[in-house]
Amino acid sequence: MFVDRAKVIVCAGDGGDGCASFRREKFVPFGGPNGGDGGLGGSVIFRAVTGEQSLLNLKYRQHWQAERGEHGRGKDCLGHRGADCIVPVPIGTLVRDVDSGELLADLTAENQECVVARGGVGGKGNSRFVTPTNRAPRTATPGEPGERRTLQVDLKVVADVGLVGYPNAGKSTLISAISDAHPKTAPYPFTTLHPNVGVVHLDDLRRFTVADIPGLIDGAHLDVGLGHDFLRHIERCRALCYVLDLGGVDGRDPLDDLAALRRELEFHLEGLSRRPAIIVANKMDLEPAADNLRRLREQESLRIVPTCAELMENQPEVIQALRELLAGLPDAH
Repeated sequence: MFVDRAKVIVCAGDGGDGCASFRREKFVPFGGPNGGDGGLGGSVIFRAVTGEQSLLNLKYRQHWQAERGEHGRGKDCLGHRGADCIVPVPIGTLVRDVDSGELLADLTAENQECVVARGGVGGKGNSRFVTPTNRAPRTATPGEPGERRTLQVDLKVVADVGLVGYPNAGKSTLISAISDAHPKTAPYPFTTLHPNVGVVHLDDLRRFTVADIPGLIDGAHLDVGLGHDFLRHIERCRALCYVLDLGGVDGRDPLDDLAALRRELEFHLEGLSRRPAIIVANKMDLEPAADNLRRLREQESLRIVPTCAELMENQPEVIQALRELLAGLPDAH
């Protein structure tokens, strides 16, 4: 199950109370105050890890609580600090405060962390209040409460290349052919319901990642089909790969499909359709494909790689084209 949005409540630990105590020992009639400070409350920390692929753990566990700090004790013993609550999330997670709308974290690198709720400061023991005129204070302060927040957590998949195309264009089959991803494919029309990310391994031990974005159709910005719900996953992609059905299986013109895809990308985010891209002309085994490929080449300046993903045709050419496309781009997502 893929979850890319969740709302959670995080509660940091309260600080421990300070202690008011006095030294009591034989032959020490005026031992003085020796109350220790309370411990710091634990914080709630979001950490980006590679082992998480969705926000499923946040959907089924919506409350995250850090440990409170221990109270101070006599003999100047400080309270133990409360344990932090570490929340593992996928790389590409955004965290916002629901009440203020503030963006608290954008976790785009492995092991990147953000403290989303800080633990309360421990109270002071009475030994902290000794003055020349008050040698035996009985004052101790309570610990401060930890932060409590309601958070909106969103996931934007981090990948080098984003596959964009209509439903049934063959994106899932293509990502299965060129990477180690194994999304559902079938000999009947359907669309992927959540993004899939695959790793393409190259002969020189390098690699890059490819994201299969659920099918986009004309009018998606008006909530037609799946709408724009998944397009945020392509915002972090360094390059795009338009996957077109040149066989016209669903009775559409592939050139019209390409124009509609670009329009929808622009509706979602201005400039998104102008990112570096190639075109994968899929389903070249079908009869109308050759004529559609000729028309596409006459109209388009982008690099076009013909293939039949289902038959694993031109698989190395597709990988090489994507590699060359990424070679001149900066590494940062």
